Amino acid sequence: MDTALAAACEATWPAAEYANAGGFSVGRGLGAGGRVSSARAVGDWQDSDIGAAIAVHEHWQQVPLFRVVDDEQRLIVALEARGFQCENPTVVMETATAELATLALPQGMASSIWPPSECQRDIWAAGNIGPQRQAVMERVQGAKVAILGQMEECPAGAAFVAIAQGVAMVHCVEVLPGCQRRGVASRMMHQAALWAVEQGTPRLALAVGRENTAAVALYRRLGLREVAGYRYYSPPKEEI
Repeated sequence: MDTALAAACEATWPAAEYANAGGFSVGRGLGAGGRVSSARAVGDWQDSDIGAAIAVHEHWQQVPLFRVVDDEQRLIVALEARGFQCENPTVVMETATAELATLALPQGMASSIWPPSECQRDIWAAGNIGPQRQAVMERVQGAKVAILGQMEECPAGAAFVAIAQGVAMVHCVEVLPGCQRRGVASRMMHQAALWAVEQGTPRLALAVGRENTAAVALYRRLGLREVAGYRYYSPPKEEI
C-alpha cells in the first residue's frame, strides 16, 4: 500500500485516540470496530513492542488486535508464535475517480449531503453501523460527505466518503435488504466519484472483506482493482 493511500485509510476513519507502543500505533476504538481498535506497525519494531501494544489494548479494555498488511511476514510469524489467529482478510481497491465518474449509470438516483439525514443513519444502523461507528465519521477532519441512494424516490442506501492525501475513501456502503442487487450501490459509488471530482480528487478507494465476494465483484465491475490487502490477528477466542 503506498504512503498516500495508507495515510488516507487512517485519516478518513480515525480512532478516538492513539498511543505509541514502540514501533506500533494503537487505536482506541470505543466500540467502533476493529479498524479503529487495532495496532499497526508504523516503524521498526521489536518483539517486546508487541507486548507493549497488547498492554495498551488491555489498559483501554479492548481485545488485543493487530492489523497486518499482507506482506508483513515477519509480524505475521511473530503474532502466530504468540497464538494469535488470522481473521477478516481485507482487500483495498482503487480506481481513478474520473473513470468511475464517467460511467454510464442512471442519474438522479443518489445524492450527496452533510450532515447525514436520519434516514441515512437508520440505514447504517440496520447494517450494524451504529452510533459508535457513526461517531467515527464525525471525527473526520476535512472534506466529507454522506451519499444517499434511492429507489423509486425512497431511501434505499447510504455511504460515507472522506478525502485525505488526494484519495477519496469510501466507507460504510449499506443497502437495505429489499433494495439489494438492484443497482443502488453502483449509483452511490458513481455519486461518490462525481463528488470527489468536484473536490479535485484524482483517486477513489475502499476496503472490503475478501469474503464479501458479491461486493468485491461489484467493485471490479465498476473498474476498481486490488492494490493492497491486510488482515487482523487476535488471540484465540477461548483466551478472550
